Amino acid sequence: MNTKLTLRLDDHLIESAKEYSAKTGKSVSKIVSDFFVIIKNEKLKKSCSITPTVQSLKGVLKHSEFSEKDYKNYLEEKYL
Repeated sequence: MNTKLTLRLDDHLIESAKEYSAKTGKSVSKIVSDFFVIIKNEKLKKSCSITPTVQSLKGVLKHSEFSEKDYKNYLEEKYL
């Protein structure tokens, strides 16, 4: 269930949030929600050492044609 929440913030923080929202394509509500998830998971950090974003990506490429070697080659080409 979603519930409305009103936040009072400095104008410059609101503007920064809107700019970040436009850049990432996420709503300000989603950004705030993600932040609260991070805070919640900080309490659970002992049992889960990876971030929620990384956790959500875990296994995405499991049935992919790309291998770990392909990824390492990509990183070498990108950063060397």
